[in-house]
Amino acid sequence: MVFSSLTFIYYFLPILILLYYGTKSSTIRNLVLIAGSLFFYGWGEPVWISLMVVSAIVDFTNGKIIDRNRDNVLRHVALIASIVINLSFLGFFKYYGFLVDNINYIFGLSIKYHQLSLPIGISFYTFQTLSYTFDVYRGHAKVQNSFIKFLMFVSLFPQLVAGPIVRYVDIAEQIDHRKGNFAQFSAGVTRFCTGLAKKVIIANTVGELSDLFLKGDFSKISVVGAWLGILLYAFQIYFDFSGYSDMAIGLGKMFGFDFKENFNYPYISKSAAEFWRRWHISLGSFFRDYVYIPLGGNRKHFIRNVLIVWFLTGLWHGASWNFIIWGMYYGLLIFLERKLYGHILEKLPSWIRHLYLIVIMLVGWVFFYYVDLGTGLKYLGMMVGIGATSFIDPITWIHIKSNIVLIFFAMLFSTPVFTRIKQLFSSRLSRFNLDLQVVWNLIMIFLSTTMLVGQSYNPFLYFRF
Repeated sequence: MVFSSLTFIYYFLPILILLYYGTKSSTIRNLVLIAGSLFFYGWGEPVWISLMVVSAIVDFTNGKIIDRNRDNVLRHVALIASIVINLSFLGFFKYYGFLVDNINYIFGLSIKYHQLSLPIGISFYTFQTLSYTFDVYRGHAKVQNSFIKFLMFVSLFPQLVAGPIVRYVDIAEQIDHRKGNFAQFSAGVTRFCTGLAKKVIIANTVGELSDLFLKGDFSKISVVGAWLGILLYAFQIYFDFSGYSDMAIGLGKMFGFDFKENFNYPYISKSAAEFWRRWHISLGSFFRDYVYIPLGGNRKHFIRNVLIVWFLTGLWHGASWNFIIWGMYYGLLIFLERKLYGHILEKLPSWIRHLYLIVIMLVGWVFFYYVDLGTGLKYLGMMVGIGATSFIDPITWIHIKSNIVLIFFAMLFSTPVFTRIKQLFSSRLSRFNLDLQVVWNLIMIFLSTTMLVGQSYNPFLYFRF
């Protein structure tokens, strides 16, 4: 089940809200959330519920062992056990086939294996449970003595399958003492409707259009067509993932939780480092706090630390070399900005620095998109004129003219400008006693529903990570 589905919007969510707010007992509300979350997660592949529950048991138990053995070696053993068991689950289900393929290639073997289906959300909930044991070990979080509450944290459906990565320490107080109110619920509805519109109206529409170029006949693509195709994909992945994060944050608010932001207009950045401070914030902060800083951060072995973090960042996204190259690509750029040309970049006009980011970001998305590196390099070649049919072809020009409004609004929604326009209209409408949030929500729900009724193209790109 996905958030951008009629089943979720008009059946699952209303029923869950009624059951949740139909009681004032916090224990029953927790049980309702657990039952709803497990039902949501098991909608497509119920067998993987067991894996998630086992992961919860492992980290709940290790957290208790760490807390009870502060002064002896068992606390270290429990932390190591948590890391090994969790990463073994993740490695087996996500990277087993990738590892065997590379062993076969390097040693000329032909080891056969059964291709396993990837449990949805395993990359997210693995990091969430690991953050709990790390923080209990370091004394940053109090141990959770109720398995029911811990299971609710692990299985909480808004952020379960595609993030943001919610750390236990950030919502520990809310797990035990959350008090939802109408203002928070209303803000959650608005945030959900905004994310739904970003996903259904923009991401799905530009995604279908980008496929015409990225999956089309390369012998017919011009230079402008190649740039247009990857630009549309950049819009798709941003509105797809940030839209999902918006919906997750909004749903969290509806049930009394405040999740941290996961995006902060990354496409307005002016450097690779700034881009990653704004893009998938929860993943970047996880690697910073649990890998980069413990390794020494900026203080010692800087190059090694950067390489490790960005190798892991790429690998986290998928069991394929293109993701690793994509991660290392950004690691190299961030290293060069810090050590070689960052001081020069800062002296350049703002628009040049922004153009620099747009170019390197679009090149990066080519590595990210094409699993086959040869195909990706061929596409990059067409972007600079190698193998392209012409500078611009008639079909591309037709697509630009017929979709100029869509491209304009995608650009607008990628910046804070829209938020300022919304605030301006809100102050104008208040004179007529009209609540912009209500008007906005109704329009977004209506448009999204209309598009979902007749739309077959509705992927969530980050579900496969």
